[in-house]
Amino acid sequence: MKTSLPHLVAPALLLSLAACAGAPTQGQFLSSYEDLAPRTDMVRAGALDRADKDALTSVRAVRIEPTIFSPSTNAKAWMTPEEQTMMLREVDAQLCFELSERFEIAGPDAAPTTPRVRAAITEVVATNPAGSAASAAAGFFIPGPVGIRVPGGLGGLGAEAELLDVADQQIAAIVWRRTATAIGTDNPSLSRIGDALQFVEPFADAAAATMTPEDHQPREITAETDPCREYGSRFRVEGFGARFVTGLYVPQMSAAKPAVD
Repeated sequence: MKTSLPHLVAPALLLSLAACAGAPTQGQFLSSYEDLAPRTDMVRAGALDRADKDALTSVRAVRIEPTIFSPSTNAKAWMTPEEQTMMLREVDAQLCFELSERFEIAGPDAAPTTPRVRAAITEVVATNPAGSAASAAAGFFIPGPVGIRVPGGLGGLGAEAELLDVADQQIAAIVWRRTATAIGTDNPSLSRIGDALQFVEPFADAAAATMTPEDHQPREITAETDPCREYGSRFRVEGFGARFVTGLYVPQMSAAKPAVD
């Protein structure tokens, strides 16, 4: 009996996705790791989180502190200063994008009574540029919605975030990790931090979901009122175009706009 290619690919895809969704390791950043529980609504990432739903109902505005590298990570040992800056700024940008749809984003001069969001990068697994180039070439000859990447050198990201009240009591927290898969929709990249950068958006989305009050109503945001406009457009047309043409994720076209000195 013949077995069609889709029937072979589907189980392999599910196994590949499941392999990257293991529970992440707790770092040394959050003010507390008590009562964290596994998230069960994720397939391609692993996460532990907790939230005080009663306390969240009173949160109307947040101030986002600059992202840092956790003391537990060794990423800074191999990343260049430019790569470190790009990673940190992308986390700042994506958290701003996601949280601004739920809360008012307070500036650095906000009242000390404004709850604050802290985030840290706990792990950056390097992407293998050579493997990505081979994957992009294979994708050119075998196009389709599901890509196949060369095993080995698949990158990843680990990160944590928490929301604290004025008394520095933890209202919500998340520990998150994701690794690229050989079969799936993760775009290859010639950048060593390409996979990690791509995973910042799903991390920020998961973090914001953990911090979302149950009675949340999406906030309307326009280009003129966007509190996150310093990071550039929320939808990066240039990056999408580069991926469509080359099959590669290009950080210079896809990541947050650099800070203006």
